[in-house]
Amino acid sequence: MRSIAVIGASLAGLSAARALREQGFDGRLSIVGQETHRPYDRTPLSKSFLAGSVTEADLGLEGDGEDLGLDWRTGVAATALRPAARSVDLADGSALVVDGVVLATGAIPRLIWPRPPGGVHVLRTLDDARALRAELVPGARFVTVGAGFVGAEVASTARGLGLDVTVVEAAPTALAGPLGARMGQIVSSLHADHGVRLLCGVGVVGLTTDGPLDPDTGPTGRVTGVRLADGRTVPADVVLVGVGVRPDVDWLVGSGLHIADGVRCDDIGVTEIPDVVAVGDCATWFEPSLGVHHRLEHWTAARERGAIAGAALLSRGADRRRGRPPYFWSDQYGVRIQMTGHSAGSDSVEIEEGSAATRDFLAVYRRGGEPVAALALGQGKSFVRWRRYFAGAAVAGISDPPVPVPLLSRQI
Repeated sequence: MRSIAVIGASLAGLSAARALREQGFDGRLSIVGQETHRPYDRTPLSKSFLAGSVTEADLGLEGDGEDLGLDWRTGVAATALRPAARSVDLADGSALVVDGVVLATGAIPRLIWPRPPGGVHVLRTLDDARALRAELVPGARFVTVGAGFVGAEVASTARGLGLDVTVVEAAPTALAGPLGARMGQIVSSLHADHGVRLLCGVGVVGLTTDGPLDPDTGPTGRVTGVRLADGRTVPADVVLVGVGVRPDVDWLVGSGLHIADGVRCDDIGVTEIPDVVAVGDCATWFEPSLGVHHRLEHWTAARERGAIAGAALLSRGADRRRGRPPYFWSDQYGVRIQMTGHSAGSDSVEIEEGSAATRDFLAVYRRGGEPVAALALGQGKSFVRWRRYFAGAAVAGISDPPVPVPLLSRQI
């Protein structure tokens, strides 16, 4: 294998490129990125970058003096994967002929209004964050449509900047998907603690604007409010649509890859096409402990799975190293929220240290009595013990979970 193309100049793509070099690949290594920017960290975009405490220069993911000998193709999108020709077509009319391909194209925000009026934003890229930051001025009325982690983080940031903030969530309980209803309700109570209105169980049906309604493109002018399904209208000067993302895989249709909520892979990122692997938000890996395929939209997964998929690519699937259990964090209203493990399919969750009342606790999810995931608000030292436990259990079969020290409260 003398030439490899990484499609996606993202954290996952850069991590894969680094891993390939570390594992001895010294051939031509190209990175193709639709954005003009070199790889940058997206996690501060909803928090410290919006707040102004982090600059664009701080976001870069490449180390000082780092030189991986890469062939950079930024500002150009990949348009087709042609396995028979062992090539990738690019939007500028060129093509890369390669021996191997790493797919790392990430995801695209889901849209409610394909052509939104002024003041309505999504947040995925640095350019999105620039546009949103310019409008987060003190006193403005800010509405987040969607109470997921990105929406909650931006709501927290906007509140800290002095905006009047409302969060609208169609589901009965915010964050019930990743955390479960009980824990989701406790974590989302942080909004009310800080004077942010959280409206759950009601959908959004439209916008009000200061311009006319165009029959072809929809509302024009600038947003003035968000219309809810129950007849209410929430006044708004700025709106963030945070209703999730979809894998950026449309360009792969017709390639022969199995596309189902992303590129289907085995548990090390290998696809059914020889010498093609996939990592990051565009990939859905098989999870042996759950028996299903699923995507992980987490920073740590994007970073760590690059090495796993890179090793699999170079060894043509012979190197089957295992990754650590999922881990993610979210910073909201000065509280660090962390979760590790697989909570899907758990049949119980209990607070084992701290108290929900103080928003400082550690909860453990169990399935059939066995721990499968842990969630913490604060409780840093205890959470580290649990993260190490899950990592050890996955690798070496460790079976004795940490003992709560001290066991303060189980009240929810």
